[in-house]
Amino acid sequence: MTQWVYGFGGGSADGDASMKNLLGGKGANLAEMSSLGLPVPPGFTITTEACVHYFSNGQSYPDALTAQVAAGLKKVEAVVGKTFGDASNPLLVSVRSGARASMPGMMDTVLNLGLNDQTVEGLAALSGDRRFAFDSYRRFITMYSSVVLGLSHDDFEEVLDDHKERLGVTIDTDLTARDWEKVVADYKAVVEDRLGQPFPQDPNDQLWGAVSAVFASWMNDRAKFYRRMHDIPESWGTAVNVQSMVFGNMGDTSATGVAFTRNPSTGEAKLYGEFLINAQGEDVVAGIRTPQSLTRAGREEMSESAPSMEEAMPVVFAEFVDVVGRLESHYRDMQDIEFTVEQGRLWMLQTRNGKRTARSALKIAVDLAAEGVISQEEAVSRVEPSALDQLLHPTLDPNATRTVVAAGLPASPGAATGKIVFDADEAERLNQLGDAVILVREETSPEDIHGMHAARGILTARGGMTSHAAVVARGMGRPCVCGINELSIDDKAGTFTARGRVFRAGEIITIDGSRGEVLDGSVAMIEPELTGDFQTLMAWADKVRRLRVRANAETPLDAKTARGFGAEGIGLCRTEHMFFDDARIAAVREMILADDEAGRRAALAKIAPFQKADFVELFTIMAGLPVTVRLLDPPLHEFIPHTDAEIDALAVTQGLDAAKLKRRAKELHETNPMLGHRGCRLGVAYPEIYEMQVRAILEAALEVKQTAAEAPIPEIMHPLVALGLEMKYLRELTDRTAEAVFAEADDRVDYLVGTMIELPRAALRAADLAEYAEFFSFGTNDLTQTTFGISRDDSGRFLQAYMDKGIFETDPFVRLDQEGVGDLIRIAAERGGAARPGIKMGICGEHGGDPASIAFCEEVGLDYVSCSPYRVPIARLAAAQAALHARAGTEREKDR
Repeated sequence: MTQWVYGFGGGSADGDASMKNLLGGKGANLAEMSSLGLPVPPGFTITTEACVHYFSNGQSYPDALTAQVAAGLKKVEAVVGKTFGDASNPLLVSVRSGARASMPGMMDTVLNLGLNDQTVEGLAALSGDRRFAFDSYRRFITMYSSVVLGLSHDDFEEVLDDHKERLGVTIDTDLTARDWEKVVADYKAVVEDRLGQPFPQDPNDQLWGAVSAVFASWMNDRAKFYRRMHDIPESWGTAVNVQSMVFGNMGDTSATGVAFTRNPSTGEAKLYGEFLINAQGEDVVAGIRTPQSLTRAGREEMSESAPSMEEAMPVVFAEFVDVVGRLESHYRDMQDIEFTVEQGRLWMLQTRNGKRTARSALKIAVDLAAEGVISQEEAVSRVEPSALDQLLHPTLDPNATRTVVAAGLPASPGAATGKIVFDADEAERLNQLGDAVILVREETSPEDIHGMHAARGILTARGGMTSHAAVVARGMGRPCVCGINELSIDDKAGTFTARGRVFRAGEIITIDGSRGEVLDGSVAMIEPELTGDFQTLMAWADKVRRLRVRANAETPLDAKTARGFGAEGIGLCRTEHMFFDDARIAAVREMILADDEAGRRAALAKIAPFQKADFVELFTIMAGLPVTVRLLDPPLHEFIPHTDAEIDALAVTQGLDAAKLKRRAKELHETNPMLGHRGCRLGVAYPEIYEMQVRAILEAALEVKQTAAEAPIPEIMHPLVALGLEMKYLRELTDRTAEAVFAEADDRVDYLVGTMIELPRAALRAADLAEYAEFFSFGTNDLTQTTFGISRDDSGRFLQAYMDKGIFETDPFVRLDQEGVGDLIRIAAERGGAARPGIKMGICGEHGGDPASIAFCEEVGLDYVSCSPYRVPIARLAAAQAALHARAGTEREKDR
């Protein structure tokens, strides 16, 4: 028979810390602390498997669960010498959630369960404190009514506020036993008024109501959102912990608190936390009373007048310090601890590895390694790679006032303040004048690139996490909020409306790209500082990783930023972004309007010096490192205006034939440009375009070779190749052009020719391509689009519904689809490697900066990942962790 219930307490336990998947983090650690002989109130854990069963079977329990819970209660009763539901000697319990991954505050808790009109009298008699008993009863009614019965917490707060006002008091501890009796009576009246039936009096009914509510809270909105944020699978479920109550609200010798064995913000190795005398756990976090510091040093640092626990309860505090020291030593990590003192006796209610900032995580990991507690490799594995984002971008001061005026997707982290602008040219103009601006667009396009570069941050009403705005913003290190559905933009009026308020061009707003929020006015910032701990840990990470890490970069600023963050080359240089510069866009349009090849070559000759200069800058910055240059990819219509009015205006300013422009725009129009005349199809139809770019790349490489200590290593990449014959044609074009350049210069540089794998056919026929391609770069943005048949720029409209309904676990444009897209990558790697042993392979889509996707790249055996410059440190750390995980797997296989 399946065991659904595991007991703990009284110096022993059925489980231990290794059973987190089954017992949840809280249950596993309660069992572990019990086995260590620490003072833990006895109880039992209902497993996560019971939760999974509950949701898989129409919210019904396993048949054996009722009997196992009853047996668990009997064991608790035997340890504490009290009986659940007994009027004269009642056992009271807490009912708490506990998933295998810590989700603080996301699910529900009920305290003081078992109280009713009879047991409250028994509690009063046993404790000799009627005030305490009725204070506990009113807490239980409030919590149970809110969590289980679905009533508003505010209903009860209003009643309590009325009583306080009548009595002329401000804090709960000023109410007497008689006062609490009246409050309880009014609370029960609220329940009967709202529900049409009395507050539940049967302790068993109360218990099962609470267990069901805790299971149900696994699926509440905040828990779902938290799981999405932290990639916690819905399928895990939560455990439920039923534990004998201990009371911190039994007078001045009782207290409750929360402690961290090290500072969770800074990582400093000092006990950190707060407590309250004569209180229960929710009082510490509710803000009704001001918590007090645990230590005297903490009290003095905060200039508090109320005594610390160290001063108010010196004997218990000394015991507490010993216990928390044992816990950190046992778990070999910073612990987050909940505790209660009941009439001078210490009880431990929870321990878990504490949540911490990125800066704190780095310091704790490095310090523990320096102390000899963990190895350097363990230190590398302790820091969450995505948490490094906190260190790499400006962030808002957590103490600053925030007025949120709109919210969307947190597309690119960091924070920025600036004037609202609705036009890319205006953003550039104001930036040149020294103004900080926030670019607000319905959606962005490559033509907005200069405005995006000029802006401090970007907002778009449309688009998802891998939309153009999101991808480019992350590459630039600009904070960005996308998909703000509540944003209504009126470009003509120069306004946007959100939540009933109109904002005009020139007004100041702040954006928080890490939280996806738009804030009113200017908000104080904290600038990033990369500490010595950061450098130390990254050096340890670089020792163990196998995957190389490159950056997606096409501007000198991006390249310098990437190299500063430790990039080992450029994995994707998008040349189309270079074409939109004001100095060259006219020549690009001249090339598009040309009637024949001669006209196109004449226009391209004007663009070539600019292209060469671009590559000289990039190659100089990346001297000695590989630089993968993607030849022109987008369709030509993106380089000319779309409306008649815009075309007329352009014709006037640049002396062009408006009628010819309109005719050409019509000719270039495509119903589905993403699958149209773009990528290598441009190179086949207009080979002179790719010839010019190849020439510019190699001439730049030759020039830098003469001045730099090391020659650059250009890798020329042809996009959107599907056929072996396409690759053959493009390889011959590239090599023919290269030989002409080398002959003219009487010099050579090494270079590679390859392709971007972004079509399913290319992956399936990788052997055909590898006959001519020397490297594969998996463009997973487009490969995901073409595999799923989903436009990434429009997917935001429905992807959330898919995730809410469990069809997608995560956004496939954020986290690589390892089953579908991943299979295509595996196939391409195997077939390409067989056709050309040693072929270089990497990934350059947005997935190149996602830790889970990087782990997949390690598994498949790719050579490198390429990501936005500001994600390079994240990728370096994730690659190291992937290598450590792979090594551990290999060692386990050897041991079998």
